[in-house]
Amino acid sequence: MKTNRFLAAAAVMALTAVACTNNEEAATEAQNLENEIAAEQPVNPASLLPKKALVDSASYYMGMNFGMNIKQYDMGNINWSLLVKGMKDAAGSKGDWRDSAFIYQFKYNPGENFSTFNSTLDKFMRARREYKLAVNSAAEQKFLAENAKKEGVQVTESGLQYIIEEAGNDVKPGPKDTVFVFYKGTFTDGKVFDESKGDTPVRMFMNRVVKGWTEGLQLIGEGGKIKLFVPSKLGYGERGNNGIEPNSTLVFDVTLDSVKPFVEKPVETKPAGKKR
Repeated sequence: MKTNRFLAAAAVMALTAVACTNNEEAATEAQNLENEIAAEQPVNPASLLPKKALVDSASYYMGMNFGMNIKQYDMGNINWSLLVKGMKDAAGSKGDWRDSAFIYQFKYNPGENFSTFNSTLDKFMRARREYKLAVNSAAEQKFLAENAKKEGVQVTESGLQYIIEEAGNDVKPGPKDTVFVFYKGTFTDGKVFDESKGDTPVRMFMNRVVKGWTEGLQLIGEGGKIKLFVPSKLGYGERGNNGIEPNSTLVFDVTLDSVKPFVEKPVETKPAGKKR
């Protein structure tokens, strides 16, 4: 009798488990069906547009990016109202920009009959460059003329100006040697544009630095210190370099730590062939 009761209880438990499993599967299938129906419903495109706050932020950052280009290329005083007009006209333009006739839909003419968009910008940039060269050249001439009169300043035939603060020993570098130095480079207003870091000297090749360095470092020996006033013609000239404007005089404080003499590589000679 007990055995029959046990079997009956087991059967009830088995049926209950099956029922629970079936209920879970049914719930899962219902949820999957609901998800499929939701996925098939069309999405309102307007809900995907960026919100006003994001539009405002992106607009400002695009303006910043454009402004940095204006600053980088030193475009000077831009006519901002016409700049904005050009941007709006371009954004609302029609047709393919690669089409040769595309540019002619923009009606503005600044008073001169430029044939193309590029020629206008080219003339503008060349005028800006000539202006910058003239301004910097005048400032350089004034600085060098006044600096040459200061106590302790010496001037070489090339125009290099310098002050030897410590002569160093008798080991002086040649024009092809390798030198190890500590240095700081500034503009004439004292603003630092480059300098060595830490306690380890920087390796320089005398025939790969600016002419003012090649000439100036040969005036001192190991352990020596020199202040160089490098005219642009002995520096980076009219081209400038990475933040250094064209026609800029550069000032360097240099300590010559050590010199590694240049050694000419022996010329390899091929063994003479045997005579037959």
